[in-house]
Amino acid sequence: MWTVRREKYLPEENLVYETIFTLANGYLSLRGTEEFSSRAMRGTYVAGIFDKHHAQVTELVNLPDPLRFAIYVDNEPLSLDYSNLKKYERTLDMENGLLNSLYEFEVNEKTILVESQRFVSRANLHRFGVRYKITPKFNGKIVVESCIDANTYNGYLDPINKVQHYEILDSKDLEPGIIVLVKTHDKGHNIAIATYISGKYEDGENALKFRKFRKIGDNPQESYTIFVKENQSIIIEKFGSIYTSLDVEIENLVERTVCELESFLKDTFDKELDIHAKIVQKTWDDMDIVIEGDETAQVGIRFNLFHLYQCAPDNPKVSIGARGLHGEGYKGHVFWDTEIFMFPFFLYTLPEYAKNLLLYRYNTLPGARRNAQMNGFKGAQFPWESADEGLEVTPKWGEDYLGNPVRIWTGDEEFHINSDIAVALVHYHTVTKDDQFMVDYGVEMLLETGKFWESRLEYNEKEDRYEIKRVIGPDEFHEHVDNNVYTNYLAKWNLLKAVEYYNWIREKSPVKFEKLKTLLGLTDEEVNSWVEKAEKIYIPRKPGEKLIEQFEGYFKLEDIEITEWDENGLPKWPKGLDLTKLGETQLIKQPDVVMLMLVLPEEFTFEEMKVNYEYYEKRTMHKSSLSPSMYSIMGLKVGDTHNAYRYFLKTVLVDLEDNQGNTNNGFHAASAGGAWQSVVYGFAGMELEKDGSLKFNPWLPEHWKSLSFKIHYAGKPIKVSITKEKIAFESETELEVEVKGRKYKINCGKTEVQLV
Repeated sequence: MWTVRREKYLPEENLVYETIFTLANGYLSLRGTEEFSSRAMRGTYVAGIFDKHHAQVTELVNLPDPLRFAIYVDNEPLSLDYSNLKKYERTLDMENGLLNSLYEFEVNEKTILVESQRFVSRANLHRFGVRYKITPKFNGKIVVESCIDANTYNGYLDPINKVQHYEILDSKDLEPGIIVLVKTHDKGHNIAIATYISGKYEDGENALKFRKFRKIGDNPQESYTIFVKENQSIIIEKFGSIYTSLDVEIENLVERTVCELESFLKDTFDKELDIHAKIVQKTWDDMDIVIEGDETAQVGIRFNLFHLYQCAPDNPKVSIGARGLHGEGYKGHVFWDTEIFMFPFFLYTLPEYAKNLLLYRYNTLPGARRNAQMNGFKGAQFPWESADEGLEVTPKWGEDYLGNPVRIWTGDEEFHINSDIAVALVHYHTVTKDDQFMVDYGVEMLLETGKFWESRLEYNEKEDRYEIKRVIGPDEFHEHVDNNVYTNYLAKWNLLKAVEYYNWIREKSPVKFEKLKTLLGLTDEEVNSWVEKAEKIYIPRKPGEKLIEQFEGYFKLEDIEITEWDENGLPKWPKGLDLTKLGETQLIKQPDVVMLMLVLPEEFTFEEMKVNYEYYEKRTMHKSSLSPSMYSIMGLKVGDTHNAYRYFLKTVLVDLEDNQGNTNNGFHAASAGGAWQSVVYGFAGMELEKDGSLKFNPWLPEHWKSLSFKIHYAGKPIKVSITKEKIAFESETELEVEVKGRKYKINCGKTEVQLV
């Protein structure tokens, strides 16, 4: 249960499978395009390479495609769309990080079998490779052609807004091999991409004859003639390397790229592939979730974790966009998705990557400070959509559900991103105990977000309270609302945590404390005033009532019932609903109140969770892929186990079944993080207490025989194994956990706790 297969070629499904079959290593991403089809949205992306040029906003750049490869039989190219296709199979091998393909073509009554294996190296992030095994069923000759396509552009799915973000500086012959050097228009990033192919018969002899180099336009290509014998295979290995001016000095860029390519040749394809696969396998030891008794869930969860890992950055100056590195959805921008949905997975499984995600926010802090300054606030205002600098890059205009132009207000009003980052910072410190990180980076960010919230509060003298007006919460159906509970509650929490860590660093590192006071212009009196202001922030709930109003005035809106669901089990728009007036109804895109209770579960009672889950679940349209996972977890917390499992499947299969209808534009990375949370926070019932301890309250679906996974806590791995009868912990250290309301001491080695 380590593979995802495509067994039938239907060209209309190509773009969805390109996303599903994307290979990446946190630095470089190659969409899973078919070399032998023209029906493709070819995508090559390098994390951190953004540009604006003629686009509405800065976006992740689609770079030249180095995967172009053609095989000619009788001068006719093999084509999935035009040749007679006798066999077809494509397989994503998640255990080893490989994409395997098999095609059997018939051209002019000649049959030829082509098998390929593609990888993007985890061993050396600047390398990628493809191996082709070509087996003709005839005697004669074929021609193979390798090309770097520099005609790529952004906007394949938005043709009116097509943009090519780069100009070609050079494309030339490496004799053998080819290279392209391009430069982005606005940012001036230089990118070099080089490839080389070798070809051998089964006996190891060179098979490539009559090499020709050509430029077709600016696209360099090299072609070879191969003399073939019936049933005798030829192995073509394509080596690739890529570097940018973010990696090396511009004057050394081409030399470094060519040197990397030559080192790859020296190391050999097999060796690079072997080391890459071993790294991926070793990483699975830390991040795998094993579900016994449910093949769909098992493949689904591994698919989500595999692609999350593919996005994991080794570079603290980049983060993970809402659609990963898999496409151009949301223009490659980073949202709250990263900290609230993806971050917990990395925090508990691959904490070094979690640290890098937070360092990205620290490295974009100057941009966040500029945002606050430009908007008339203090401290730092992290952008709703972030690219490379931390400046706000949310588009001002988009389309509504009817395709009409509509003003996008999220970049102006969705302020809760500041608190979402603060939550990730505090949780990171609580789980890892990494004091040095907080001293060097974390406290500064908490204080700057605290300063922002203090300046964003509005005092209501009549009610003697602080309010936050004209905002958008996670539910983006409702704009310009006052006192959104998610925003207000987390602003209060953020302010109090900022004060707590201000006093913490005073004791932990007096020198850093004084430097921060000077840098940020803080005084004890100012910071201490945040406590009083935080306690007076208005939370829209009536004393004694468990149901919390999403924002001030929400309960007065038209209450419309959801009565129909589509083939994916997701709600249909109620009949007669005016989609331009969603803000006048209680229908929501995703649940602010339920989200809040999952972000800070220790703040709410079981009864409060149950009442709010039942109310908002009936009014949620799930027009965000983030929504189902949250209902899965909360459903398990409040006992709605049937719907919890249903929502879990919607989450793990969001891309494999394309149930949101837009997988073609990239991987739903936040939903994947939600899938991990659904298993660990939901079915395993794991929760982080206020004091930093862990508790578990597991429940397994009837057909699940067992569930197991590993977490990292306080720098040590802990394996958790659950059946319906017991939960077992395998730990390298002693700790105390709570299981179903009772405290247990976990010893070194294996400790079992009976559940029934």
